[in-house]
Amino acid sequence: MKKLFLGFVFIFATTFINSQSIEVTVKDIGFSFAKIQSLQGEKVAEVDSISTKEKDTYRFSFDKKKYHQGFYRLAFPNNRSLDFLFDGNDVKLRTHATAILDSMEIISSESNRLYYSFVKLNKAYKTKTDILQLLLLRYPKDDSFYQSAQKKINQVHEEYLEFVTVASQKEPNSFIARYIRSASLPTVNFNLSPEQQLTFLKAHALDNVDFNDAELIFSDAFTNKTIEYLTYYRNPQLPKELLEKEFMKGIDSVVSRAKVNTIVYQHIVEYLLDGFKKFGFDKVLDYIVDNYVIKDDLCLDEKLGNTIQRRIDQNKKLPVGAIAPNFAITDISGKPSELYKSNKEKVLLVFYASWCPHCKTMLPQISELQKTKRNFEVVAISLDTNREEWKNFIEQNNLNFIHLSDLKGWDGDAAKEYFIYATPTMFLLDSAKRIVAKPMTVEELGITN
Repeated sequence: MKKLFLGFVFIFATTFINSQSIEVTVKDIGFSFAKIQSLQGEKVAEVDSISTKEKDTYRFSFDKKKYHQGFYRLAFPNNRSLDFLFDGNDVKLRTHATAILDSMEIISSESNRLYYSFVKLNKAYKTKTDILQLLLLRYPKDDSFYQSAQKKINQVHEEYLEFVTVASQKEPNSFIARYIRSASLPTVNFNLSPEQQLTFLKAHALDNVDFNDAELIFSDAFTNKTIEYLTYYRNPQLPKELLEKEFMKGIDSVVSRAKVNTIVYQHIVEYLLDGFKKFGFDKVLDYIVDNYVIKDDLCLDEKLGNTIQRRIDQNKKLPVGAIAPNFAITDISGKPSELYKSNKEKVLLVFYASWCPHCKTMLPQISELQKTKRNFEVVAISLDTNREEWKNFIEQNNLNFIHLSDLKGWDGDAAKEYFIYATPTMFLLDSAKRIVAKPMTVEELGITN
């Protein structure tokens, strides 16, 4: 019996040692249920859920062997949430639902105290320095207030540096210390002109980021630093084409540093693909796919979606110079049409859909261009699934093309063969059915011809 009791004590003690106790009180949150989510950049994955009978207080434990170190989120049904760091030590937090960040109290957990101090300090530092710097740029230098403002911005600067380089680094190998070193804002000499500051930031803003620390993918450090860095290349006054080229420069700078660690490299590339996809920067997406995903054969997260995978496959298997796949599809009158039977000198394949806004603008423009150039045949492959809508679109726009469709949408044979991920998509072919260009605009098509 004594041995059994000692065995029970040992098991209990081992379980206790290997678990981290989490207690979070959110006053007036009003819910007895919450989800526990793991954070990885901007990606969120549900790992557990919790319900409580005790008003506003959530208690649970993390098995240190089961959960990785990093940031987690307690997400409530009203789209409010609270982030905390799991690093092997107990956590006890208290806050109010109306102001979760500003009213945060750290009862226990030095790491979480440092994290929330860092978040607040970052916000304050950026706000104060932005305002003070704007003032210094416009205020008369011979005024006494200018000297006071300059003294204040230097003080804010020194206080920030003291926290990120000294106060937060008492345990330099801890997760939070490493996170703060990599996630801290870049500091510049405020006596430099805005142009000089921008040049400095492009060259040195990533100096303190440890791209070799793969564990930091379980935080927002790399994604935040990436988007922060790319803002240095953002110029709203530039046309989209030139803006995309600027972003490509910034991407090269970030990704070249991230290549020191394959996990971090993949993490950042996935983030860039997802972000530029949302904003519709197709040329930037192709640039990332061609120069990084395909070139280095990166294996991406399946959650990026089918469209990204099709883009990768299209760029990899159907580059300029490749032979276009043959297909046989019925035309608008129901007769079969085969690509390889065309004997035209140039053929423009256009994948489109009647419901696509860009297609409604582009196809009539292609029709007008064809009337003046007269040196290429247009084969328009519709991704429609409704025959009447397809037919009406052709008639309303008076399009004198070869019109084909199997009415299977994205699952059509040709759409799959050509890895179509967006409409409109164009391929310009020569007489040998070799891809000579993949124009994205009518202007590019005009240049090619």
